Amino acid sequence: MQDQIGPASHIYFSQRLRLHYVDWGNEDKPPLLLVHGGRDHCRNWDWVAQKLRHDYHIIAPDLRGHGDSQWMVGGTYEINDYIYDIAQLIHQKGLAPVTIIAHSMGGAISLRYTGLYPETVKKLVVIEGLGPSPKQIDEIKAMGAEQRIRNWINELRAMSGRLPRRYATIEDAWKRMQNENKRLTPEQARHLTIHGINQNEDGSYSWKFDNYVRAFSPQGFNAKTSTLLWSQITCPTLLIRGTESWASDPDVDGRAKYFQNARTVNIEGAGHWVHHDKLGEFLTLTQGFLGS
Repeated sequence: MQDQIGPASHIYFSQRLRLHYVDWGNEDKPPLLLVHGGRDHCRNWDWVAQKLRHDYHIIAPDLRGHGDSQWMVGGTYEINDYIYDIAQLIHQKGLAPVTIIAHSMGGAISLRYTGLYPETVKKLVVIEGLGPSPKQIDEIKAMGAEQRIRNWINELRAMSGRLPRRYATIEDAWKRMQNENKRLTPEQARHLTIHGINQNEDGSYSWKFDNYVRAFSPQGFNAKTSTLLWSQITCPTLLIRGTESWASDPDVDGRAKYFQNARTVNIEGAGHWVHHDKLGEFLTLTQGFLGS
């Protein structure tokens, strides 16, 4: 029965934004931060949190523009702003030294944070958080700075006239979730949908995330900065990838070499959301790593 009790919602402030996080209790246990990816929300970690909550004091934030956190004013969500938000949460709640598990964009944020403040992180688990592959970065660079800026302007202009998609019922949104990720079980998709939508004044439903989180900075993904910060991470690091995902293998593409103390694992049959697609295998792997 105890495992059925959900987390408590809390608010903190960063760059004058009202940001939300959930706290699973057990404040006398070692702190564990769970950081979600783009267009996701903190409750996507619920299955992981339920399993680890008795051993850790778990906090899972909604990144700015996501979940129940405030949307920013402006057009581009920069990675350094996300890093500041995470740094503020760790600082304000006194979480250091903290263990971090992060996914996708949340992984990129957590890797950079850890490279900046290596003494504050005990262990780090990152699911597909290395960003674009070296091949993709080269393709972006080849586009040229002028074209990247033009593309960014066109992208923001298009978003300014785009209204959030509305669904007549929760079931309609749920079906959309299932169609977008067919690996999810019906129960997973429903849970993610319920926590990922708001009801509009007219009774319809829309996703909680700000459409502007889709816009990428014209500066692109700075590989030089990323690899420099990765090389400064001193804590044991576990890099996880699904073999059926779009993400490239960091051992094959050479990115693993920038880490001092990293282990890479490919999980067969998993896509980008490894912690959903292969939950049992992910938990066994993660618990073994954290307990070693």
